[in-house]
Amino acid sequence: MRRRAVVIAAATLTLAGVLVIGNVILFNALPKPMRLEQPVDIDYGVGDPQFERAMGLLLQQPITEGNAIDLLQDGEAIYPAMLDAIDAAEHSITFETYEFWGEDAAGAFADALAAAAERGVAVHALLDFVGSTAADPAKFEHMTNAGMNLIRWRKPSWYQLARFNHRTHRKLLVVDGREGFTGGANVADDWVPDGDGSAYRDNHFRIRGPVVGHMQAAFMETWLDASGQLLAGDLYFPSLEPNGELRAQMVNSAPREGRHRIRKMFLHAVTAAEEQITIGTAYFYPDAGFLDGLTKAAQRGVEVRILVPGDSIDKGFVRHASVNRWQPMLEAGVEIYEYQPAMYHSKLMSIDDQWASIGSANLDNRSFRINDEANVNVYDEPFARDIRKLVESDLADAERYDLQRWENRPWHKRFAGWLTMTIGGHL
Repeated sequence: MRRRAVVIAAATLTLAGVLVIGNVILFNALPKPMRLEQPVDIDYGVGDPQFERAMGLLLQQPITEGNAIDLLQDGEAIYPAMLDAIDAAEHSITFETYEFWGEDAAGAFADALAAAAERGVAVHALLDFVGSTAADPAKFEHMTNAGMNLIRWRKPSWYQLARFNHRTHRKLLVVDGREGFTGGANVADDWVPDGDGSAYRDNHFRIRGPVVGHMQAAFMETWLDASGQLLAGDLYFPSLEPNGELRAQMVNSAPREGRHRIRKMFLHAVTAAEEQITIGTAYFYPDAGFLDGLTKAAQRGVEVRILVPGDSIDKGFVRHASVNRWQPMLEAGVEIYEYQPAMYHSKLMSIDDQWASIGSANLDNRSFRINDEANVNVYDEPFARDIRKLVESDLADAERYDLQRWENRPWHKRFAGWLTMTIGGHL
């Protein structure tokens, strides 16, 4: 991937890289609190009203009526839509993302956000420190000089070393408190097409309706943690009328006790599946309990299909560690596919054409326990069916990873996976 090797090499040499390694080792050495290990014992499916009630109560996140969601596919559609919304902002912009770098992507957003601040819009941005390490420092100066309120989340400091590994992985943009964007895409040049077919494959969504207020609240929660400042009032939380027909739920998750919602949400949904589970994820490295939940779903007759990146993945060590644990799933009939043309970076789940989840969370332990994440769940048959078909459309460019291939994989890939699991923890 263009510039990727240079960017990673530069970032690795920073103090941040050293601290991350130390904190990963420390995190895996410390005892963990108890968490849900066995599949949930339920007798209802995702289309049952009890499922919706349970998701609202267990996750402590309300389900709102009257929302509209539009698909934006790949950087060539995602970035222009977001930039147009920023350019049209009249009152406020809140923006939170993990990766922020690159002359094309970050440069365009820095200019648009700075211009909004200069014309009097209240602009608040949270950029993850690690994810923005490769950015040109002049961009940060440009935005702050324009009057933006900019914080680089979890900047290294002696009094926060124990929390340095807790990153924000959310992708949230809310304009005037009325229009929201979320999905898989960061703001980086890897999403910008340059004619060589290497741009990341991704899906993002534009959202209108009452659930946008809850997207704003998710941002404000992290902003309060980062700044000690509570932002409220009509500038950020205007009254929102219904804008569509979708029932939607904003689910935010954080690496703090009582707020590990993403894993619980996904495991509950997987256990409720009766016919099919369709997943697209950039990083597939969940814990053994979650893998067991997928395996048991296949054993009870659910069609389980998972689309992940192939050789183009930007973190090959994660891929090898994940593959090492696929045997029980493959034996149970879980279908795993690897996307071939480019890095697949989307985060999608659809179950039984009744329920779907979109947003920033991968199916890995970072999203489950370590990162700040934000997903929007949609309780609607046509939308869930569209998400399933969206994943299926990419299966044409994917190769199935079957049990025979797993058994015949070379020793060096097995060893690479074992080494990653040993250093990073067996979860």
